[in-house]
Amino acid sequence: MRTSLKPFNSFNLECSAKKLIEATTPESLQQAWLESARQGEPVMILGEGSNVLFLEDFDGTVIVNRIAGITVTETDRAWHIHAGAGENWHKLVEYTLDKGMPGLENLALIPGCAGSSPIQNIGAYGVELKHVCEYVDCIELETGNILRIEAADCRFGYRDSIFKHEYQNRYAITAVGLRLNKRWVPVLTYGDLAQLDPATATPQDVFDSVCHMRQTKLPDPRVQGNAGSFFKNPVISAELAAQLIEYFPRIPHYPQADGSVKLAAGWLIDQCQLKGYQVGGAAVHRQQALVLVNVDNAISSDVVRLAHDVRQRVGERFNIWLEPEVRFIGRTGEVNAVEKIS
Repeated sequence: MRTSLKPFNSFNLECSAKKLIEATTPESLQQAWLESARQGEPVMILGEGSNVLFLEDFDGTVIVNRIAGITVTETDRAWHIHAGAGENWHKLVEYTLDKGMPGLENLALIPGCAGSSPIQNIGAYGVELKHVCEYVDCIELETGNILRIEAADCRFGYRDSIFKHEYQNRYAITAVGLRLNKRWVPVLTYGDLAQLDPATATPQDVFDSVCHMRQTKLPDPRVQGNAGSFFKNPVISAELAAQLIEYFPRIPHYPQADGSVKLAAGWLIDQCQLKGYQVGGAAVHRQQALVLVNVDNAISSDVVRLAHDVRQRVGERFNIWLEPEVRFIGRTGEVNAVEKIS
């Protein structure tokens, strides 16, 4: 008997797995993986399903990571938080703020769990996980060996890390270590945060502002299925950025430390008048064009066709080809999302 995955993907798509196991310890997670491997069946590890698109029923075992626990140690300069991979990310942000340990407030209301945060190197409003990550604890799936990977070795990039590459199928994340400096400096470079006074703004002010922005612009997955930001914000060369700025003087652009320039994918999509554009039961959100939503019992092919249309329209107008941030999962595992929507 198959198990429905509808409660385990924030797109709220009807799909199923041959078997589903909730793991609460590193050992139980590894044992579930070993059992599937011995049987020669596909296996995938899932957090809260907030950044995945199931293209079809999964022909194997889905292991839901529910490893919990938060511990804090303190030094003269920082608080060091050790969070189990199954902890809800936003609740972790609230926990640290309630305990008087600021530093995560810009990352409020990002859906998903702590263990998923280093995979994507989650980020919002000028802060990325790499700015606060100290280490990532993993278990080697074949051997059960525990490995601590220092942040410098995680190869964090824009929505990227070592966990999306050579570590993807070898290790499972069991915990994340965060370092929050006691000397707090607000990051107020994006959106409504720029209206706050850096001399008087408190961590709670930043948290409240971020929550307000996200709640007014982004749909609640419990009400309208979605996977948050569907596309990555494109990072382009300074030369291409200069050409675009000449033609589109109002284009939002953010120079990066390496000389490249990040653009706002939502703005590019909006300029193509795609808000509200619908394919089957899937549509571009009317308030935030970066989000694709399940408006009427969408099936996965609706989302794929919609993403294809969005990518084509933006590419034809700006010669910028958007890439999905969301992971695409096929019958036996992850597939290349760009190829799927090209």
